[in-house]
Amino acid sequence: MTTRRWMLATVAAASLLAGLAGAAEAKDVTIGYQLIYSPWAEPIVAKRFEKETGYSIRWVKFDSGAKVITAMASGQVDIAVAGSSPIAAAASQGIDFQLFWLLDDINEAEVLVARDGSGIDPKQPATLKGKTLAVPFVSTAHFHTLFALETWGIQPSEIKILNMQPNQIAAAWERGDIDAAFVWDPALARIKKSGKVMVTSGELSAKGKATFDGLVAMRKFAEANPEFMTKFVRIIDEANAAYRQEKGKLGADSPVVKANVELLGGEPQAVIDGLALYGYPAAEEQASPRWLGGGADGIAVKALQATAEFLKAQGKVDQVLPDYTPFVTPAFAAAAAKARS
Repeated sequence: MTTRRWMLATVAAASLLAGLAGAAEAKDVTIGYQLIYSPWAEPIVAKRFEKETGYSIRWVKFDSGAKVITAMASGQVDIAVAGSSPIAAAASQGIDFQLFWLLDDINEAEVLVARDGSGIDPKQPATLKGKTLAVPFVSTAHFHTLFALETWGIQPSEIKILNMQPNQIAAAWERGDIDAAFVWDPALARIKKSGKVMVTSGELSAKGKATFDGLVAMRKFAEANPEFMTKFVRIIDEANAAYRQEKGKLGADSPVVKANVELLGGEPQAVIDGLALYGYPAAEEQASPRWLGGGADGIAVKALQATAEFLKAQGKVDQVLPDYTPFVTPAFAAAAAKARS
């Protein structure tokens, strides 16, 4: 009996220890996302992230980059999607995170359009002088509006710039109250019907001041979970590659289209059109100086620096840091590219 009791006790202790070990190994992560059509919706809906990483993931939807960053700063979110403007603002405030992946290059999703009949020649930027241009202030479109004027040698004082939200822009456009606008869909689709494109955000990004939607992770979480981070990036990279291969052949029944409709809502054609406006750089490109790599000479670091300067000029941040390199890492994009090859 003594031997039997000892054996039972040993088995019970072993079971308890195994249970505790299993609990210790359980991994949880909270990820904040936004209403942005993207190829990564397909692996989200298919639960590939959970299946291939072994982590339990809590997906939380946010209305804006500012809100998700606030949640991140308070410890409620480990990984989040935010635009380059709120990322630059948060970095300037010292939030200890890192930009580790570009969800998208805004590319043709934000565009400066000249209204037909306004007297503006889209191929002659100087004809903007004396005209009225509308843009949502302190947005990535506003940032690129001022950069476009700078590249064209036009002073902001030489045109009338109005602060309007996208729905206001569309209405003012149709009344003929404004001559040009820098905006995004759905307002962009409406004004394009009676206007001509002058420049896209993609073209301006190529000149050195990029705008993008990025994925940021709290530094403590990323450093403690490098294997998860690499697998996470690899899954997104594979989804992007699948989209690039199928782009132009998508239909309402395509998995990426159905996933975006399920996750974010909208009509299939709106998803197809929306996806086509953005760029989705591959892991190799993201790890290079074209985006996350290159340290202080990388496009992402330069973009955060330039955006922070813009935000300070607009009175939205108190300081511009001397160096934004600590807030950008190419490590996981490079690891994902290596794992795939």
